[in-house]
Amino acid sequence: MMRAEEPVSPSTRKKRRWPIIVMVIVLVLGTVLYSLANRYLIPHVEVAVVDRSLSTAAASSSSEDTAQPAVEVNAVSDDWSYSSEDIDIQIEQVITGSGSDQITYYVADVVLQDAADLKSALANNSFGTNITDKTSNIASEAGAILAINGDYYGFRDDGVIIRNGTLYRDEPIRDAAALMSDGTMQTYDETAVSSSELLESGVLNTLSFGPILIQNGEIVGDFSSVSIDKNFGNRSIQDANPRTAIGMISANHYVFVVVDGRSDESRGMTLDELAAVMQNLGATEAYNLDGGGSSTMYFKGRVVNNPQGENKERGVSDILYVGEGE
Repeated sequence: MMRAEEPVSPSTRKKRRWPIIVMVIVLVLGTVLYSLANRYLIPHVEVAVVDRSLSTAAASSSSEDTAQPAVEVNAVSDDWSYSSEDIDIQIEQVITGSGSDQITYYVADVVLQDAADLKSALANNSFGTNITDKTSNIASEAGAILAINGDYYGFRDDGVIIRNGTLYRDEPIRDAAALMSDGTMQTYDETAVSSSELLESGVLNTLSFGPILIQNGEIVGDFSSVSIDKNFGNRSIQDANPRTAIGMISANHYVFVVVDGRSDESRGMTLDELAAVMQNLGATEAYNLDGGGSSTMYFKGRVVNNPQGENKERGVSDILYVGEGE
């Protein structure tokens, strides 16, 4: 004779469900957290870039008969300037306003004889996402004289990214800037100019951040509704913030501007203020780069400005720098 099963009470059913509910919640949270970490924290190397200087040195040392002596650069420099046959750099600290309205920024006036002396370098010599290092470390390893942080391409998965003549990413979406082999800088719409056209016209480096500040000598429009990224945790860039920008006065004559912010010594700049500074400096083209905690200027082994208002550099994916020859 079979025994009838005893009925399960509602309270017992609830107790049995709880472990399943908890397991589902843990799995969902784990999946979400991993997805966020994978997108914003875990490094993903897409291309490992060969260090040409090391390759050249190795090739030279492999044969004493063919090895060439290193080229000596005759340069005169101090903490705020550098001058050689090919490169002239003058850096100035500018302080305006007072009290809570004080702004501190740095202007590097750069004149080159060869456009190829304005270069880009990637963190860890690798292209990909979430690969970062301090601007000063990347600059030191690249042998930079002067450097600023770049566009932090690695925080995004779009844009047209050409560095030192190599195309790494081709996902046009925003206004950009191109540094050309004739020493000029062009600002353009990525969706209107193909990467093949850029390469054919002699582009060395493209920058994908923005917005364009100066185009054909004129301040570009209204900056009140600028949108650069749609990433998780992204913040508005319209208000006063630390800034980094590059401008061209004429062929092979550039200005790098880095603005401090988020400190008692400097409130930062709005995009309108930054555009006005660039125009007053004589820039005919100017472009806003990654700012905020990234804004850093490096010169001859030291960080010139005050990153994050705490003299603390934030890791970035890339830099623009000036260096002698190859």
